[in-house]
Amino acid sequence: MQEKHLFEYAVIRVVPHVEREEFLNVGVILYCSKFKYLDTRFEIDELRLRAFCKKLDCQDFLHHIQSFEKICKGGADAGPIGKLPIAERFRWLTATRSTILQTSKVHPGLCDDPAEMLSKLFARLVLINQDQD
Repeated sequence: MQEKHLFEYAVIRVVPHVEREEFLNVGVILYCSKFKYLDTRFEIDELRLRAFCKKLDCQDFLHHIQSFEKICKGGADAGPIGKLPIAERFRWLTATRSTILQTSKVHPGLCDDPAEMLSKLFARLVLINQDQD
């Protein structure tokens, strides 16, 4: 049996009207220090987003959420934040903000494969019409 390692994750949410505190889960970001792993998975269901907020500019929103992906990968293409150490990038991505794109509080867990755990969390917390455990 493989040893389990601490990971942290947050749910990525679209919050079209911050003052109403309504949101729709669209992705997950996961960080595992032991594996030097930081990645995100998201799905933009345009019909679902439009039903949630008719005025949402889906292309603009897609651009914003793709920046999460770039920052996870790091490097010069991700701007100044992408040059930070992996833990600092995760903390920056999961910091509290009052914008259309927000994250939940950070939650901990244990896993032996962070990529597999990201897939499981994504299916459980974002995808609709999935069988629940």
